[in-house]
Amino acid sequence: MTRQAFMVRLMEGLRGLPPTVQAEIIADYNNHFNEAAAAGRNEADVATGLGDPGRLARELRAEAGLKRWEEQRSASSGASAIFAVLGLGAIDILVLLPILMGIGSAIFGIGVAVIALFFVGGVIFAAGPFTGLPGGPAAAILAGIGLMTGAASLGAVLSIVTVGLVNGLVWYGRLHFQLLKPALEPQSVGGLQ
Repeated sequence: MTRQAFMVRLMEGLRGLPPTVQAEIIADYNNHFNEAAAAGRNEADVATGLGDPGRLARELRAEAGLKRWEEQRSASSGASAIFAVLGLGAIDILVLLPILMGIGSAIFGIGVAVIALFFVGGVIFAAGPFTGLPGGPAAAILAGIGLMTGAASLGAVLSIVTVGLVNGLVWYGRLHFQLLKPALEPQSVGGLQ
Protein backbone atom coordinates (compact mmCIF):
# COMPACT_ATOMS: atom_id res chain seq x y z
CA MET A 1 0.00 0.00 0.00
CA THR A 2 1.31 3.44 -0.86
CA ARG A 3 1.55 6.36 1.52
CA GLN A 4 -1.25 8.19 -0.27
CA ALA A 5 -3.61 5.18 -0.14
CA PHE A 6 -2.84 4.65 3.55
CA MET A 7 -3.46 8.30 4.41
CA VAL A 8 -6.72 8.44 2.40
CA ARG A 9 -8.12 5.39 4.21
CA LEU A 10 -6.94 6.78 7.56
CA MET A 11 -8.61 10.16 6.89
CA GLU A 12 -11.85 8.44 5.87
CA GLY A 13 -11.84 6.51 9.13
CA LEU A 14 -11.20 9.64 11.19
CA ARG A 15 -14.23 11.50 9.84
CA GLY A 16 -16.36 12.86 12.66
CA LEU A 17 -13.47 13.67 14.97
CA PRO A 18 -12.72 17.33 15.67
CA PRO A 19 -10.63 18.86 12.85
CA THR A 20 -7.73 19.66 15.19
CA VAL A 21 -7.56 16.03 16.35
CA GLN A 22 -7.71 14.80 12.76
CA ALA A 23 -4.95 17.20 11.70
CA GLU A 24 -2.76 16.13 14.62
CA ILE A 25 -3.17 12.42 13.82
CA ILE A 26 -2.56 12.93 10.10
CA ALA A 27 0.56 14.99 10.84
CA ASP A 28 1.83 12.28 13.20
CA TYR A 29 1.44 9.55 10.57
CA ASN A 30 2.96 11.76 7.87
CA ASN A 31 5.96 12.13 10.20
CA HIS A 32 6.17 8.34 10.47
CA PHE A 33 6.39 8.08 6.70
CA ASN A 34 8.91 10.98 6.48
CA GLU A 35 11.19 9.49 9.16
CA ALA A 36 11.03 6.07 7.57
CA ALA A 37 11.83 7.53 4.14
CA ALA A 38 14.83 9.33 5.67
CA ALA A 39 15.95 5.99 7.10
CA GLY A 40 15.70 4.39 3.64
CA ARG A 41 12.51 2.36 4.12
CA ASN A 42 9.92 2.26 1.37
CA GLU A 43 6.27 3.31 1.78
CA ALA A 44 4.85 -0.19 1.47
CA ASP A 45 6.97 -1.46 4.38
CA VAL A 46 5.95 1.48 6.56
CA ALA A 47 2.26 1.03 5.71
CA THR A 48 2.49 -2.68 6.46
CA GLY A 49 4.21 -1.93 9.76
CA LEU A 50 1.49 0.51 10.78
CA GLY A 51 -1.28 -2.00 10.05
CA ASP A 52 -4.73 -1.68 8.53
CA PRO A 53 -5.65 2.02 8.33
CA GLY A 54 -9.35 1.32 8.89
CA ARG A 55 -8.68 -0.60 12.09
CA LEU A 56 -6.10 1.98 13.12
CA ALA A 57 -8.67 4.76 12.61
CA ARG A 58 -11.18 2.94 14.84
CA GLU A 59 -8.52 2.54 17.52
CA LEU A 60 -7.54 6.20 17.25
CA ARG A 61 -11.19 7.23 17.49
CA ALA A 62 -11.47 5.16 20.66
CA GLU A 63 -8.32 6.74 22.03
CA ALA A 64 -9.63 10.23 21.22
CA GLY A 65 -12.89 9.42 23.00
CA LEU A 66 -11.00 8.17 26.05
CA LYS A 67 -8.79 11.29 26.11
CA ARG A 68 -11.87 13.50 25.88
CA TRP A 69 -13.36 11.64 28.85
CA GLU A 70 -10.15 12.09 30.86
CA GLU A 71 -10.09 15.81 30.12
CA GLN A 72 -13.79 16.70 30.52
CA ARG A 73 -15.49 14.05 32.67
CA SER A 74 -18.92 14.95 31.37
CA ALA A 75 -21.86 12.80 30.36
CA SER A 76 -21.36 13.51 26.66
CA SER A 77 -17.63 12.74 26.77
CA GLY A 78 -18.35 9.55 28.73
CA ALA A 79 -20.90 8.47 26.15
CA SER A 80 -18.52 9.21 23.29
CA ALA A 81 -15.77 7.20 25.01
CA ILE A 82 -18.11 4.25 25.49
CA PHE A 83 -19.35 4.36 21.90
CA ALA A 84 -15.80 4.75 20.57
CA VAL A 85 -14.60 1.66 22.44
CA LEU A 86 -17.73 -0.27 21.47
CA GLY A 87 -17.10 0.73 17.87
CA LEU A 88 -13.85 -1.24 17.98
CA GLY A 89 -15.72 -4.46 18.57
CA ALA A 90 -18.97 -3.69 16.76
CA ILE A 91 -18.14 -5.86 13.79
CA ASP A 92 -16.92 -8.61 16.06
CA ILE A 93 -20.09 -8.38 18.12
CA LEU A 94 -22.24 -8.69 15.00
CA VAL A 95 -20.40 -11.88 14.12
CA LEU A 96 -19.88 -13.31 17.60
CA LEU A 97 -23.18 -12.44 19.26
CA PRO A 98 -25.37 -14.87 17.28
CA ILE A 99 -22.80 -17.61 17.71
CA LEU A 100 -22.45 -16.96 21.43
CA MET A 101 -26.23 -16.78 21.87
CA GLY A 102 -26.59 -20.16 20.19
CA ILE A 103 -23.81 -21.74 22.23
CA GLY A 104 -25.10 -20.14 25.45
CA SER A 105 -28.62 -21.36 24.77
CA ALA A 106 -27.35 -24.87 24.07
CA ILE A 107 -25.30 -24.88 27.28
CA PHE A 108 -28.30 -23.63 29.26
CA GLY A 109 -30.61 -26.23 27.70
CA ILE A 110 -28.18 -29.06 28.32
CA GLY A 111 -27.68 -27.81 31.89
CA VAL A 112 -31.44 -27.90 32.55
CA ALA A 113 -31.63 -31.39 31.01
CA VAL A 114 -28.74 -32.58 33.21
CA ILE A 115 -30.45 -31.28 36.37
CA ALA A 116 -33.76 -32.84 35.35
CA LEU A 117 -32.06 -36.16 34.55
CA PHE A 118 -30.36 -36.15 37.95
CA PHE A 119 -33.65 -35.58 39.76
CA VAL A 120 -35.43 -38.25 37.67
CA GLY A 121 -32.64 -40.66 38.61
CA GLY A 122 -33.09 -39.72 42.25
CA VAL A 123 -36.84 -40.32 42.10
CA ILE A 124 -36.35 -43.70 40.42
CA PHE A 125 -33.67 -44.61 42.98
CA ALA A 126 -35.83 -43.61 45.94
CA ALA A 127 -39.27 -44.70 44.75
CA GLY A 128 -38.30 -47.62 42.50
CA PRO A 129 -38.21 -50.31 45.19
CA PHE A 130 -41.74 -49.37 46.32
CA THR A 131 -43.32 -49.37 42.86
CA GLY A 132 -43.87 -52.19 40.44
CA LEU A 133 -41.21 -51.16 37.90
CA PRO A 134 -40.09 -53.87 35.47
CA GLY A 135 -37.03 -55.74 36.71
CA GLY A 136 -37.82 -55.36 40.38
CA PRO A 137 -36.35 -53.19 43.12
CA ALA A 138 -32.69 -53.93 42.28
CA ALA A 139 -33.14 -52.80 38.67
CA ALA A 140 -34.88 -49.61 39.84
CA ILE A 141 -32.08 -48.79 42.28
CA LEU A 142 -29.39 -49.47 39.65
CA ALA A 143 -31.29 -47.47 37.00
CA GLY A 144 -31.61 -44.53 39.40
CA ILE A 145 -27.92 -44.66 40.26
CA GLY A 146 -27.06 -44.94 36.55
CA LEU A 147 -29.19 -41.91 35.62
CA MET A 148 -27.72 -39.80 38.46
CA THR A 149 -24.16 -40.85 37.53
CA GLY A 150 -24.78 -40.12 33.85
CA ALA A 151 -26.22 -36.71 34.73
CA ALA A 152 -23.23 -35.93 36.96
CA SER A 153 -20.86 -36.94 34.16
CA LEU A 154 -22.70 -34.80 31.61
CA GLY A 155 -22.63 -31.93 34.11
CA ALA A 156 -18.87 -32.31 34.48
CA VAL A 157 -18.35 -32.32 30.70
CA LEU A 158 -20.65 -29.30 30.39
CA SER A 159 -18.61 -27.50 33.06
CA ILE A 160 -15.37 -28.22 31.19
CA VAL A 161 -16.89 -26.95 27.94
CA THR A 162 -18.19 -23.81 29.67
CA VAL A 163 -14.80 -23.08 31.25
CA GLY A 164 -13.16 -23.59 27.85
CA LEU A 165 -15.62 -21.18 26.25
CA VAL A 166 -14.99 -18.54 28.91
CA ASN A 167 -11.22 -19.00 28.51
CA GLY A 168 -11.64 -18.58 24.76
CA LEU A 169 -13.58 -15.35 25.26
CA VAL A 170 -10.92 -14.06 27.67
CA TRP A 171 -8.24 -14.91 25.10
CA TYR A 172 -10.24 -13.09 22.44
CA GLY A 173 -10.61 -10.05 24.71
CA ARG A 174 -6.88 -10.01 25.39
CA LEU A 175 -6.20 -10.21 21.68
CA HIS A 176 -8.34 -7.13 21.16
CA PHE A 177 -6.54 -5.37 23.98
CA GLN A 178 -3.22 -6.19 22.33
CA LEU A 179 -4.55 -4.71 19.10
CA LEU A 180 -5.77 -1.61 20.95
CA LYS A 181 -2.66 -1.18 23.09
CA PRO A 182 -0.39 0.13 20.27
CA ALA A 183 -2.94 2.86 19.55
CA LEU A 184 -2.90 3.92 23.19
CA GLU A 185 0.90 4.09 23.35
CA PRO A 186 3.31 6.21 21.32
CA GLN A 187 3.84 4.75 17.86
CA SER A 188 7.27 3.80 16.61
CA VAL A 189 8.22 2.92 13.06
CA GLY A 190 11.32 0.81 12.61
CA GLY A 191 12.74 1.86 15.99
CA LEU A 192 12.11 5.57 15.29
CA GLN A 193 9.91 7.62 17.62
